[in-house]
Amino acid sequence: MKAVVVGGGSWGTAFARLLADRGHDVELACRDAAQARAIAETGRNPRYLRDVPLEDIGASTVGEAAVSSAELVVLAVPSRQFGRVVRALPGGSPVLCLTKGLDPDSGRRLSTLVEGRPVAVLSGPNIAFEVAQGLPGAAVIASEDASLALELQHAINSLAFRVYVNADLVGVELCAAAKNVIALAAGGVDGLGLGDNAKAALITRGLVEMARLGEACGGRPETFSGLAGMGDLVVTCWSHHGRNRRAGELIARGATADEAVAEIGMVVEGLTTAPVLRDLSRRLRIELPITEGVCRVLGGESLGELVASLMGRRPTEE
Repeated sequence: MKAVVVGGGSWGTAFARLLADRGHDVELACRDAAQARAIAETGRNPRYLRDVPLEDIGASTVGEAAVSSAELVVLAVPSRQFGRVVRALPGGSPVLCLTKGLDPDSGRRLSTLVEGRPVAVLSGPNIAFEVAQGLPGAAVIASEDASLALELQHAINSLAFRVYVNADLVGVELCAAAKNVIALAAGGVDGLGLGDNAKAALITRGLVEMARLGEACGGRPETFSGLAGMGDLVVTCWSHHGRNRRAGELIARGATADEAVAEIGMVVEGLTTAPVLRDLSRRLRIELPITEGVCRVLGGESLGELVASLMGRRPTEE
């Protein structure tokens, strides 16, 4: 198929490579003209995943991309930009969303911002560097349009990238957003040197928070024990490539959130998503203590105080 991948960051670049390896005609649409020109001239992305060959992939700016004639538009842009980008897309081609977050202005799931065209979401334990290297991995595609999900599964699935279909669009999107916030806290555990027991406990309780949120919003419980839930949470919290985990580690060691983002050099979605999830949980009247704690730390509370408050909560049944 003819596919346009909008977003020249690490995940957009890796996914463009994945699609091209499956034999599709791929165009990578970048926000910056200089970046698009460099890809076209050198066959490499000068900013992200520089060693990944892109000679067989077209490059353009978002405004120049052949979106109208594409059979699939893949969106790999930050959540802050998602609504603006999707509203400006011409034509009516299906959209596959790779962005893992919520709309910070409205608190809505990103798929709900896509109007007038079919939409699906891809999520799972998908570290961009490993996908770009062709290392084995898996993901889920969720959509309310079952035929679209099956079509995309067939188009993307390979020996290196196994794709499952999941009908729980709500659960998959909430997992994708919430796991980044838990990863910030997991990075804080690393930064403070609190050990693997503490980190495993936090990840496990983080999964409980994700499932609690999903259930309140109509997600299916089994989604949270699958690839989009536990799978993505584990890799995001443990991988040294995980930017949210790394940001939490840097903040625990004294960096501000802005300083952490500057050092990482990529968008850290958990920083955007944390207050959105906190506000959503309050509207739903459910407890997300780790998410609340992350927001307090971002607001100036010390991580040591947060650990003490979490460990000092009244013991309950698991």
